[in-house]
Amino acid sequence: MSKRICLVEDDAIMGESLQDRLRMEGYAVSWFTETVAAEAALTSDRFAVVISDIRLPDADGGEWFRRLQSSYGGALPPFIFITGFGTIDAAVGLVKDGAADYLTKPFNLDALVARVAGLSENGGAEQGGDAAPDPVLGVSPAMRDVEGQLRRVGAARAGCLITGESGTGKEFAARYLHQWTPHHGELVAVNCGALTESLLEAELFGHERGAFTGAQRRHQGLFEQAQGGTLLLDEIGEMSATMQVKLLRVIQERRIRRVGGERSIPVDVQLVFATHRDLRAMVSAGAFREDLYYRINVVHVRLPPLRERPEDILWFARAFLREIAGDAPPRTLSPAAERVLMGAPWPGNLRELHHALERAVIMSDAAVLEPRDLFPEIDEPAADNGTLSDYLKACEKQRILATLQDRDGQIQASADALGISRKSLWERMRRYGIRARDLVSGRARGS
Repeated sequence: MSKRICLVEDDAIMGESLQDRLRMEGYAVSWFTETVAAEAALTSDRFAVVISDIRLPDADGGEWFRRLQSSYGGALPPFIFITGFGTIDAAVGLVKDGAADYLTKPFNLDALVARVAGLSENGGAEQGGDAAPDPVLGVSPAMRDVEGQLRRVGAARAGCLITGESGTGKEFAARYLHQWTPHHGELVAVNCGALTESLLEAELFGHERGAFTGAQRRHQGLFEQAQGGTLLLDEIGEMSATMQVKLLRVIQERRIRRVGGERSIPVDVQLVFATHRDLRAMVSAGAFREDLYYRINVVHVRLPPLRERPEDILWFARAFLREIAGDAPPRTLSPAAERVLMGAPWPGNLRELHHALERAVIMSDAAVLEPRDLFPEIDEPAADNGTLSDYLKACEKQRILATLQDRDGQIQASADALGISRKSLWERMRRYGIRARDLVSGRARGS
């Protein structure tokens, strides 16, 4: 494995910090502040990885990379680009054109070291536009790592536990995993928290005719419907203790018995589980079986919330606008609207982002969406007062107030509409001094 790194960074503090850390990890680092000197070194020395800023004093890092590609092609070592918010789109384009990866400032040095290690150990095998499919779940490094994990799990047909906050896209992740499974069946999904215990049992395992009142014919359950494919058990943390026991038996034996049936039926399905809850904490509290937890936690894939991967916000926003537009020309976002989207906390994650854009498209006739289209609860002059953080907090408070007023102060209904949990809504109400008793007949007093 080559241990030589070419670092191209004109910021003295950043360059010294990266050089020191990489040398601590055992790499020999050649540090350059301009592309001319770095290119000369690339022609004479062999490097495992090139780490380069996009904004450099003598050239644009992206244009330099593309020129090197045309000159050296496959002989070029893997490139990792360092980018700020203003050049995220450029970095994404570079990855599509063959760069290995990019990191957004400020970034975690451990993540950079891990990426360098992976590329150097693979001899740059991940370099090149054909190395990985186009992003589906996001363009951020975190979500591209998630996609890589899901591809490996799918290929192995291993069990998988997908966790993440509400609205992070757990079902979409399960569908992505299913696409990479050597299956001959379909993906079938069920929300374990949406059905009573008896209905969930009949839905999962099926039932024979006459098994209970209303069972007028034999019904194949979801395990049978998913034969040869994938079964997603969403919100597994909501499953009752009795159903947990029955599920554990099926996982162990790979056989099911219909309700009212006398024979067991073998099943061949890839099981994927999803939840927004902390199952380990539930095990400690006695609310979830420990043996079942270890059975379903073969591979754990965590979907980070949107606030931890800001690179995905605008990428998803544009994708959602194209989806909402259908056959019509999609709306676009003004620079001010993009800044507001990037700075918003998005407690409801992708679901909340989609709802905000859909509402804006419905309520506005403008081809270019502005901040007031995305957050209509805020008076426009308020955008000019205080910091962006103050503005976004005011947006969030007004959105919560408006939602509560529309639902006569009903907490659970409002939490569902906002795409957050009841607990999260209570915490935000307490933070902003919103009292449930003040919300009467759709009007808030003392807001």
